[in-house]
Amino acid sequence: MLKKFVLALALTSVSPLVFTSTMALAQEPKMGGTINAVIQPEPPGLMLALVQNGPTQMVSGNIYEGLLRYSKTLEPQPGLAESWTISPDAKTYTFKLKQGVTWHDGKPFTAADVLFSIETLKVTHARARNNLVQLDKVEAPDDYTVVFTLKQPFGPFIGIFEVGSMPIIPKHIYEGSDVKTNPANNTPIGTGPFMFKEWKKGSFIQLVKNPNYHVKGKPYIDGIYWQIIPDAAARSVAYETGKVDVLPGGSIENFDVPRVSKLPNTCVTGDGWEFFSPMAWMWLNNRTPVLANKKVRQAIMYAVDREFAKDVIWNGLGKVATGPSSSAIKFYTDNVPKYPYDPAKAKALLKEAGYKGEKVRLMPLPYGETWSRWGEAVKQNLVDVGMNIETIATDVPGSNQKNSEWDYDISFTYLYQYGDPALGVGRNYVTSAIAKGQLFNNLEGYSNPEVDKLFEEGAVATPDSKRKEIYEKVQKILVEDVPVAWQLELQFPTIMNCKIKNLITTGIGVNDGFRDAWIDK
Repeated sequence: MLKKFVLALALTSVSPLVFTSTMALAQEPKMGGTINAVIQPEPPGLMLALVQNGPTQMVSGNIYEGLLRYSKTLEPQPGLAESWTISPDAKTYTFKLKQGVTWHDGKPFTAADVLFSIETLKVTHARARNNLVQLDKVEAPDDYTVVFTLKQPFGPFIGIFEVGSMPIIPKHIYEGSDVKTNPANNTPIGTGPFMFKEWKKGSFIQLVKNPNYHVKGKPYIDGIYWQIIPDAAARSVAYETGKVDVLPGGSIENFDVPRVSKLPNTCVTGDGWEFFSPMAWMWLNNRTPVLANKKVRQAIMYAVDREFAKDVIWNGLGKVATGPSSSAIKFYTDNVPKYPYDPAKAKALLKEAGYKGEKVRLMPLPYGETWSRWGEAVKQNLVDVGMNIETIATDVPGSNQKNSEWDYDISFTYLYQYGDPALGVGRNYVTSAIAKGQLFNNLEGYSNPEVDKLFEEGAVATPDSKRKEIYEKVQKILVEDVPVAWQLELQFPTIMNCKIKNLITTGIGVNDGFRDAWIDK
């Protein structure tokens, strides 16, 4: 059966992609034109302080702005703040805001908007709330200065100010209202390079150029149409026929990426995901009798052929994960226990664990054919070593509900890491992040007091050499314990017509890239 499965996948696969640069060299940007881009799936909303899923961040990151932007190497760059200083004790961060910035309705942007946004995000934005846990106070000594004072040094603090992590919203629109039900949520108002124009549900979202944008001369294009096309094959056709110019990462089925990438006048880049560093793994429900046994979890790691997943299912678009941290973020180490594909070792561990064929439910991620195929491959791997696996099929809402209610045994996922283990890694393993009814935290129910302590210490330790020592230690412990089954560091290539220039300029790529993009007519 596995041989037939491998052959079927191989017939749809080609050699790994070669990424090409889409940067325009020594060319003067041209003004005008509209870019059509796919957004998949359709966002549930566009008010970025309330909704933070991927599609919302992709569209609304061009409407709203953060205090900072981040380069592809995750170095901070000016955003709504034009400069910043950090005190010698690393507890006081002073931001000088850009003057002359206006909201899309013409009202001036000031420090009061930043203070209001901080207080709102503490309530509405789970990631921002976690990022601000060390905040003692935030003050505005004048209209264009904001001072953050921390309780103690917090190493990754300078990395929390991008638009998806800390969007700045207009105080004059939301003050005195219920932010969650304010009618303005349907027509979002930001300071960004593009303004909301129209949303025709199931068809498109239209953004138009902000004529009063605070960066002189930008944006170059007149607007963006985000095309909503539910069927993956139809999205590929839309690109082939010229209806859309840009296919952001994940827009089409992974097995179709090599073919579409070879179409005439097509440019491909893997850049623009550095801040997110998406990591795929399988949640292993540590609460279930079978998976509570560490040897069973280790057996699963040995049983799954991750190289096959990378080369065949993902067409080489990825890297086998070595543990909880992506190799792209700070303090990563590969000096951890290794789990090569070894079915014999997996069988031996299952025998030692006393596994007697109890049924284990496997829930693939309902994000399209690529994920379904991956689920089939993993099921076959586990069956081959003697496990009794039942596949559970769901849609996206069903998957979210089952995961958040802990109604699963093994479940596929991928999560962002946000450049630092204190921002995007620890949340998946510390005991305090076990919260039924929530997603993207410690869903597996793993609890280890030593790991809790190390993540707590690592977040506030100074200097970075001390943080490095702590995070290397915690990675070794986690890889030994296997709370989840790490699979791949994913790559989501952006595919575009080569006439689109300079779209990917930051570590969040398309999410804030359209302000710099232009069309070579």
